Amino acid sequence: MKILKIVFILIVQASSTCGQKQSSAQGSGHPAIYTGAERMELYLPLLKGKSVAIFANQASVIGKSLLVDSLIASGITISKIFAPEHGFRGTADAGEEVNSLRDSKTGIQVISLYGAKLKPSADDLKDVDIMLFDIQDVGVRFYTYIASLQKFIESAIENNRPLILLDRPDPNGFYVDGPVLDPAFRSFVGMQPIPVVYGLTIGEYAKMLVGEHWLDSALTSRLNTIHAIDEAAKKMDSLVHKMTRHGVDFGLYDFKLIIIPCKNYTHQSRYKLPVKPSPNLPTMQAIYLYPSLCFFEGTVISLGRGTDKPFQQWGHPSFPGNSYHFTPRSMEGAKNPPLLNQTCNGFDLSNIDVFKEINGRLQIKWLLEAYKLFPSKESFFLSSGNFFDKLAGNDILMRQIKEGKSEQEIRKSWEPALNNFKKIRKKYLLYKDFE
Repeated sequence: MKILKIVFILIVQASSTCGQKQSSAQGSGHPAIYTGAERMELYLPLLKGKSVAIFANQASVIGKSLLVDSLIASGITISKIFAPEHGFRGTADAGEEVNSLRDSKTGIQVISLYGAKLKPSADDLKDVDIMLFDIQDVGVRFYTYIASLQKFIESAIENNRPLILLDRPDPNGFYVDGPVLDPAFRSFVGMQPIPVVYGLTIGEYAKMLVGEHWLDSALTSRLNTIHAIDEAAKKMDSLVHKMTRHGVDFGLYDFKLIIIPCKNYTHQSRYKLPVKPSPNLPTMQAIYLYPSLCFFEGTVISLGRGTDKPFQQWGHPSFPGNSYHFTPRSMEGAKNPPLLNQTCNGFDLSNIDVFKEINGRLQIKWLLEAYKLFPSKESFFLSSGNFFDKLAGNDILMRQIKEGKSEQEIRKSWEPALNNFKKIRKKYLLYKDFE
């Protein structure tokens, strides 16, 4: 068996920044944040004259332009597009299988990598020279884009294709918290032993996947060494020269993972996404509340899918009546939401001071309160497929809730695995940490 070497290349600096500025949301006195995609001078020379396959969706933007359109305008040949959950245009429901098709604007073939097909095949890549990954993640374990990233990396290794990853800020990257996944509960909403909020950009997470040997075991056995090369080129010609000298020739002997990092981002940043990453995370409030409220997906409680405030409210028809209620309706991105057309008594979180409420911690207080309020405790958790356990990453949290454990007791049980993960995480940071 041929031993495969991974060459990991991090490009950290160049003479200028191309593209349009995204929303930095750092406040006055802080430099604007530029995503990896915006730093086109760092990766366009690597794509020129190549046939490129790109993994992207509606949030893969440079300014107001989709990355695919910007690359085509720059003379890059895009041979096909791969799309994650919710599809290339980002309108499909959570969990909805998306059919492969051709993009209406460009005519490029779009291949869904969610559902029955999770990774590009050898046939998909037969006319591809290089693979490109650009997805806006939200830094939460059960958000399926990191599972898609793993499958994409594995396909690149299997098919001896170099992979360029354009990094983007993690909007929840300013803390780490939650139960760490037990591998016995691995699924597409949690593939690796990481906490719910893991505090890494998608580029940093890619480094962790490779460095911790978390890729498919058949591939891991073929990997020999990992080389980290930090490039600090001050001029474009110097950058190209150094990359050539380090073997970025796209040959078929080593797998090359090239990460284009963000500029001016740190894990203390409060980055505002310019485009919603998926249909039911329409606002930053929803994105910040998502790690805490997504547990409701494994229960009979509605968290607002099918309303104008998904992941910003929660409720159920059986809760005691109060002054706040909402009714889920069928709409794009939530065609058949839980409790469709039923009036839910509940709680509105859309206007709370989310940073004060979260305070650098995953909040389970709403989950505990909902269980306390729900009259039929035996039917609170969904029975089909143990989905709550998949979200929690274990079968302990459900049991703790049923036993009436306090928030403090539950959080205490997370600490050993969480502290161990924090030590591992430090090895893979590309940006200044929040501590």
